[in-house]
Amino acid sequence: MGSNLQGRERRKLRIRKRISGDVERPRLTVFRSAKHIYAQVIDDTSGKTLAHASSLSKDVRTLVDDLDKTGTAKAVGKLIGQLCKSRQINKVVFDRNGYIYHGRIKALADAAREAGLEF
Repeated sequence: MGSNLQGRERRKLRIRKRISGDVERPRLTVFRSAKHIYAQVIDDTSGKTLAHASSLSKDVRTLVDDLDKTGTAKAVGKLIGQLCKSRQINKVVFDRNGYIYHGRIKALADAAREAGLEF
């Protein structure tokens, strides 16, 4: 038998071999659960989270009630973009974390780009 890692975890490790965030271009990583979506910007050289946003954030939670999951992902993407701009972070490396780039992941990435982030 192979390893105990399945599907997304295996893809995640394969992606992370090539992607790393530094001071100039931190890593924007996304985690998606059944109900919520989370995004954080990480400097891998120091191991610090520079910004984070999720569907549980106070700014987003008020909007989430009348939005679907994709709309929520767009709101989180917009918020993470605004947070990065306020902290003088303009360019990031996008880490889809093993998820297929469509639906909620794509919506979050597009909203972050519209808010001014460059991938």
